[in-house]
Amino acid sequence: MAFHVEGLVAIIVFYLAILAVGIWAAWKTKNTGSDGDRSEAIIVGGRDIGLLVGGFTMTATWVGGGYINGTAEAVYVPDYGLAWAQAPIGYSLSLILGGLFFAKPMRSKGYVTMLDPFQQIYGKRMGGLLFIPALMGEMFWAAAIFSALGATISVIIDINVNISVIISALIATMYTLVGGLYSVAYTDVVQLFCIFLGLWISVPFALSHPAVTDIGLTAVHQVYQAPWLGSINSVDIYTWLDNFFLLTLGGIPWQAYFQRVLSSSSATYAQVLSFLAAFGCIVMAIPAVLIGAIGASTAWNQTEYGVPDPKSKKEADMILPIVLQYLCPVYVSFFGLGAVSAAVMSSADSSILSASSMFARNIYQLSFRQNASDREIVWVMRITVLLFGASATAMALLASSVYGLWYLSSDLVYIIIFPQLLCVLFIKGTNTYGAIAGYLFGLVLRITGGEPYLYLQPLIFYPGWYQDDNNLYIQRFPFKTLSMLTAFVTNVLVSYLAKYLFESGTLPPKLDFLDAVVARYSREHMDKATLVKSDNIVLNELAPVNPRHSQTLSSTFTNKEAFNYVDSSPELSNTEDN
Repeated sequence: MAFHVEGLVAIIVFYLAILAVGIWAAWKTKNTGSDGDRSEAIIVGGRDIGLLVGGFTMTATWVGGGYINGTAEAVYVPDYGLAWAQAPIGYSLSLILGGLFFAKPMRSKGYVTMLDPFQQIYGKRMGGLLFIPALMGEMFWAAAIFSALGATISVIIDINVNISVIISALIATMYTLVGGLYSVAYTDVVQLFCIFLGLWISVPFALSHPAVTDIGLTAVHQVYQAPWLGSINSVDIYTWLDNFFLLTLGGIPWQAYFQRVLSSSSATYAQVLSFLAAFGCIVMAIPAVLIGAIGASTAWNQTEYGVPDPKSKKEADMILPIVLQYLCPVYVSFFGLGAVSAAVMSSADSSILSASSMFARNIYQLSFRQNASDREIVWVMRITVLLFGASATAMALLASSVYGLWYLSSDLVYIIIFPQLLCVLFIKGTNTYGAIAGYLFGLVLRITGGEPYLYLQPLIFYPGWYQDDNNLYIQRFPFKTLSMLTAFVTNVLVSYLAKYLFESGTLPPKLDFLDAVVARYSREHMDKATLVKSDNIVLNELAPVNPRHSQTLSSTFTNKEAFNYVDSSPELSNTEDN
């Protein structure tokens, strides 16, 4: 494959344009938060992100390189097809559920990061434990999409993979460093537009290529391979459901999502943003689905790609850039490449910012330096943006199984963080003992279930397991969802058991070494006033809270307050003042 100077020039121009937009956004908002809240402005954008920019940035966070490339690959691979392309529906439902049940309580209470409610209820040490799977998810996700971008660029313009990864990471890290959420949000608008335009321009050219058969015919009839609509065998139903719940429910507890929710100007806006992004995810998946279908409908021996076809060369994961390269004119393929690189950077910058936000606020400030100045927190964020960006880049270059690590870490987000989030928002009375027990039970069940991508063999063999051609054990049983449910039930039961034992006098107060029941509101647990600002919540939420030892067990089960939100929108505040 020849080196394409035109393609390199196109990529450079695109990257410079993205960098310029990011720097412009940082300059435009440089005085935001100058009254002592600059760190919060970087994390949540001064809580004034509007519907247009907010909808774009939330959609772009999900519509990344993995989303676009993965959807096209799933449709193309004969054993899967459209029936197994779960990301578009799964992530859209995730955003809808997040908007219906999670966005309003989080935004109305004025939190700054996703980990704030955990540290408020469970204490700073538990917040630190939950930071681990959250950080792993963000870092491995960024590394995986950097790796995918390097391979994509190398397919089309034939430059060194490592160089393309490093340059892409530098661009994304640079504008995130100077502008925080503002730069990420404004560049997301440009990137999402490029993704939409670039892929839709490519589709008509690819469809009209002489080697491509009518995709309507290949959808239901076998021509070059099995129909691309795909099917779900009866033995794989539980696996399909397990993966679907992982995407739908496990897509909620991510800092990248809640960062957009918490940056909204009101709780109602946060919900609307979630619904807009759900619609955007579906729309943006359509061209990726069509490109996967085109790949499955192509006689590759009639193209410059030749034989064998991409799946036989084990390049099915690169079907999108391959279609752009061999079925579209050169100038169109370069424009499509810009779309793919835009998709990658729109997710990578969000992950890097999310990780640095959680570390600076929940680990550095709330756990170690509660009296740190705002300037100090800003510098900690800048340093960690550089460190996390460099770490993600290094993993993309050095790790041989980045995708396997991301799969495992995303499972941990689903199994560990999601049930904890349910408990901390909606189940009243859960405490640190239950949270730790649920954390450990979920972690053990997930690890012992094995992970084929990491060649991690299972210790527990669930019903329906089998051994594939590579002597790897595959679990058909939905053990990931079982692990999540076990973590949730364990948290609730152990919390109420600890509460009963201490409040009934069965255990002496001195054994409450985590200060979770007898002295629940000690310094170990974050005072609500240290987590939120008074202008973000109503005044009665700042009132001191005392332990209520007289509550019955049944009355503590449901956190009814979570369903009686107070919208902190400016409109409502003005009404109350009048």
